[in-house]
Amino acid sequence: MQPKLKILYKNTIIPYLYKKFAYTNVHQVPKLEKIQINRCLGISAQNSNILKKSIEEFRFIAGQQPIITKAKKSISGFKLREGMPIGLTVTLRSKSMYYFLERFVNLALPRIRDFQGLTIGSSDYCGNYNLGLKDQLIFPELEYDKIDQILGFNISFVTTAKTKEEGISLLRELKLPIFK
Repeated sequence: MQPKLKILYKNTIIPYLYKKFAYTNVHQVPKLEKIQINRCLGISAQNSNILKKSIEEFRFIAGQQPIITKAKKSISGFKLREGMPIGLTVTLRSKSMYYFLERFVNLALPRIRDFQGLTIGSSDYCGNYNLGLKDQLIFPELEYDKIDQILGFNISFVTTAKTKEEGISLLRELKLPIFK
């Protein structure tokens, strides 16, 4: 069974963007390539309990096992040694990406206090969109009682768009509430 957003993309969004930007080929229409979720734990990644809890949270939120990112070089000012864990990352593609996007738009974003929409300024010149969240409690998969620390994370929506306008149009059609 295909995700609803993927069906919407194939049946509605592709023809709309094809006509709006006057493409000469269907393969020029931008698409959502991947969603990447990152969390930097910094020095607290040394604590195995915090690292394990963060891994569990990412499993619930993303639906797959995160990769532990490690320091590439030592920095004495930050008490950081090469190879020490400093964060987590998950890359979602195909079905899992569309399922995450549906849950994010329909369940998580409405739970943000005083949510007025996402700003257009968080988009780069290639049409990708980056978003920082302050806490993980907006996701209904997580139980409030099991959260020890409020930790934020970053979400990047990577598209194949060539311009900022094309990327924003694609993400708006995918129901991401982006306003000016």
